[in-house]
Amino acid sequence: MNDNIQYQDQIEGRNSVMELLESGKDINKIYVSKGEKHGSITKIIAKAKEKKVVLVEIEKEKINKMAQTENCQGVIALVPPFDYCDVDDILNEAKTKNEKAFILILDGIEDPHNLGSIIRTAETAGVHGIIIPKRRSASVNSTVNKTSAGATNFMKIARVNNLNETIQYLKDNDVWIYGTDMETDKMYYDEDMTGNCAVVIGSEGFGMSRLVKENCDFLIKIPMKGKITSLNASVSAGIVMYEVVKQRMK
Repeated sequence: MNDNIQYQDQIEGRNSVMELLESGKDINKIYVSKGEKHGSITKIIAKAKEKKVVLVEIEKEKINKMAQTENCQGVIALVPPFDYCDVDDILNEAKTKNEKAFILILDGIEDPHNLGSIIRTAETAGVHGIIIPKRRSASVNSTVNKTSAGATNFMKIARVNNLNETIQYLKDNDVWIYGTDMETDKMYYDEDMTGNCAVVIGSEGFGMSRLVKENCDFLIKIPMKGKITSLNASVSAGIVMYEVVKQRMK
């Protein structure tokens, strides 16, 4: 294999590769394990031929060595590096849909599995885009894509140098910033999030950084009734995102 992996990303797993094929995004090549000719692999092969994507059969041992995740399920797609968008693209997505902006800002989410789970939930909740920092954050890779069940193919994600400058830019564009923080008294379901909003989710260990917290317009929390006083970041994000969905359905 002479593919220059340095300039390509890998999408692994049957569901993720099928989602990729259906998204219409560029695919350089798809590797399939020899002998895999049943179930969803058959559909992937047919779809790839329909889209005129190069298909290569290789030995199972080779595809497993090539894999970046624990179980590639006998299929790997090579694609151009993930195409991050600009913050304006996210704002324009909301305007195009004639909806109030619904944005997620992730401050310090370094676990790619958490990032993938958050992207998956955000896509189902109708979030217009996700903003992540270039530092102290997982980037979109094969693990993120697989955990997101292919949702990275449909979600606008901006990667910015400075979260605080970006938050100020969103404020200048009439977006209210809601930070999740355990030290506030305001419950997430008591805050009105029906207007243009961006929800900030901090890291599990440290929460939001000090400056990001200070730049939020509102601080909200999820009530904790048990002995454990924190939630997985992707669970917290899902709870708050679907509160926004609920409020906007009224």
